[in-house]
Amino acid sequence: MAWLAKSLNSSLGKKLLMAITGLFLISFLIIHCGLNATIFLNDGGKSFNEGAEFMGTNPIIRTMEIVLFGGLLLHIFDGLRLWLDNKKKRPVVYAVVDGAANSKWYSRSMGLLGTLLLLFLIIHLKHFWYFSRLTNGLESHSLFAEMQAVFTNPFVVLVYVLGCISLGYHLLHGFQSAFQTMGWNHPKYTPTIKTIGAIYAIVISAVFAAMPIAFYFNLIH
Repeated sequence: MAWLAKSLNSSLGKKLLMAITGLFLISFLIIHCGLNATIFLNDGGKSFNEGAEFMGTNPIIRTMEIVLFGGLLLHIFDGLRLWLDNKKKRPVVYAVVDGAANSKWYSRSMGLLGTLLLLFLIIHLKHFWYFSRLTNGLESHSLFAEMQAVFTNPFVVLVYVLGCISLGYHLLHGFQSAFQTMGWNHPKYTPTIKTIGAIYAIVISAVFAAMPIAFYFNLIH
């Protein structure tokens, strides 16, 4: 196993681990977004609660939940390692840096965006995962009702919207970067991958951001 540890600690190994865990989390977001989007059916949360109950009681999904947390922690840990590596390679800040000439600002700000996203994720897990998994809250009212209660606070809504914006920019860079790291790039297909990545980032973040806004303005009942 020494060879595996050595490979994962190499520069390429760290980038590959970041790409693999990133693609795994990107796949999860599609499922998570699809389930949450059922609130827009405006059926009093019936479809959403049924989906949430299934996700919370199915043993296969509960097992995958552990795998998901493992992938998330690996992604965060590996991202921190890559950020520290970049800092070590460039300990002295250049007097003049024209980063815009070579990359988008969000590509150069993945450390900051990742940190904001982590803070948002902690708040999100406290509000809903902790409520549904580690308390008896579901015995008194549903997860849909919990969402209604949480999103009456304008500050919380603002935090969620800003978190979703950070997610959008994180995905905008991460989607394409993951494919490139895996070597799945080609002059013929890369533009298509970029387009799909941009659409994915915008749709996922927009749907998530629309939820707290819709609850706050009583557009969902």
